[in-house]
Amino acid sequence: MKKFDFYIETKKDLIDAVHEFGFVPLFCNSVPGFSVEEHVARKAWFSSEEGVWEWKGPVIRETGCAYGKFFENKAVFIDREYFPDFANYRRDGYDFDARFDDGLAPFKDKQLYDLLAANEPALSKKLKRLGGYGKDGKKGFDTVIARLQSQCYAVISDFVYQLDKYGNTYGWGVAEYSTPERLMGGDFTGRVYSKEPEESYEILTRRLSELLPGTDIKSIRKLLG
Repeated sequence: MKKFDFYIETKKDLIDAVHEFGFVPLFCNSVPGFSVEEHVARKAWFSSEEGVWEWKGPVIRETGCAYGKFFENKAVFIDREYFPDFANYRRDGYDFDARFDDGLAPFKDKQLYDLLAANEPALSKKLKRLGGYGKDGKKGFDTVIARLQSQCYAVISDFVYQLDKYGNTYGWGVAEYSTPERLMGGDFTGRVYSKEPEESYEILTRRLSELLPGTDIKSIRKLLG
């Protein structure tokens, strides 16, 4: 397998990177050079032309990858080959109900997780409305949904855009959330708890070490959390 070295000019380049490398962070992070932001053509990054921001949803749909705030509270594409091991490690072998029953998750996390599981896929604005989040309601939606992503109980399954009267999209895409169980189905559920979390951790550490030769193990472990 190749080390993390590519250049993105098209949506296909990004799709190929997800499949080839398995882990593709969107933004700069604590490991220099390990992000789309550092390997993308200027025209495809915050420009008037279609680029990475418009490709995120199609990349998720076309690759079947997981996308969410997985490294240092920043967005990462993780290929479905590696995501079951990543989720097994981050969940420490717990499904969400078992985590809550053992006192390892607060009630506010359970409320949002249950709401998501009952309505998925669901746009963030729908979850906020159903959950009573808002100016005069509950606080902390962004914190809780980010934590559920970090623990791999929630992923961003698409981005949905508003349409003008001519049928053209505009504005920023609104995040749609799902559980990995729904998004990936049996390919995920049949593998996520098939190993001890420590074994999954070793697989992840080995893969990231292959992608990032010369990066010390401490930095790799920092990414894995």
